[in-house]
Amino acid sequence: MVQKILRIPLREAFKHEAYDFTKWLQENIDVLNECLDLTLLNAEREAAAGDFSVDLIAEDEQGNKVIIENQLEKSNHDHLGKLITYLVAVDARAAVWIVSHPRPEHVSAITWLNESSSASFYLVKLEAIRIGESDPAPLLTLIVGPSEETRAVGKAKKEFEERSEVRYDFWSGLLERAKTKTKLHASISPSRYSWIGTGAGKTGLSFNYVIWEHQTCVELYIDRGKEREAENKTIFDALYIKKDEIEKQFGSELEWERLDNRRASRIRKTLDIGGLKDSNKWEGIQEGMVNVMIKLETALRPFIQNLKI
Repeated sequence: MVQKILRIPLREAFKHEAYDFTKWLQENIDVLNECLDLTLLNAEREAAAGDFSVDLIAEDEQGNKVIIENQLEKSNHDHLGKLITYLVAVDARAAVWIVSHPRPEHVSAITWLNESSSASFYLVKLEAIRIGESDPAPLLTLIVGPSEETRAVGKAKKEFEERSEVRYDFWSGLLERAKTKTKLHASISPSRYSWIGTGAGKTGLSFNYVIWEHQTCVELYIDRGKEREAENKTIFDALYIKKDEIEKQFGSELEWERLDNRRASRIRKTLDIGGLKDSNKWEGIQEGMVNVMIKLETALRPFIQNLKI
């Protein structure tokens, strides 16, 4: 006869965390290995970590230390702090946190640690079960652990943060340079985004600087919001009628992008003078962008002022 699996209170199976469960896990580390798809060896109980003691310290196949922290209750901030403290104290490469009830915020925290850290973190749910009249037995379930996907996400986040800082430095230099030539962007602060802009004197219109890896542009961006989307195209069309006059004043052709499948429209000049990754040419790039922005504003300002909006 097939028996049902019955879940029972953990304390019926392991009355004491250190004396019962930790001791059992040390003697049956292969059960954890199967759960995590690891090969942990030489598990030691109550190993020293500075002034503290770790429930278990094991080694992986490469001889790297792996700490195991057990908690026969809901996960809490105290044990998460211990997990990180112990990992650093013993110079471990991985940490396993075994709990009875993993709280959502701690699942998120372990996921974040795997994305952001060079160490590996595992959060494991522990349950006690009985099949028919059998003795109680532990059931381990991996809730979250490291993966190629989390590493890739972490790498992408790090690269984004690094680009954000580089952009901030670039915009800081450009705005300082621009102050010596025009007041147009004098009241704005550096950004960590790929663009910075200031109002063009009419609601929803802005003069923007934009930067990419090896190109830049200056533009008039037209976006009066979702509720006034039709006005964006009306404004663009009113300026486009004056295209020849505007380009004559500007001194060369502009890119007129009505963007019919999008809410906004724009008029821009793309500059092939380098971009964010050309740090050795930043001064010249910034100088060129400011000079072209001044020309764009001069060419467009009278026509913007005459818009009937």
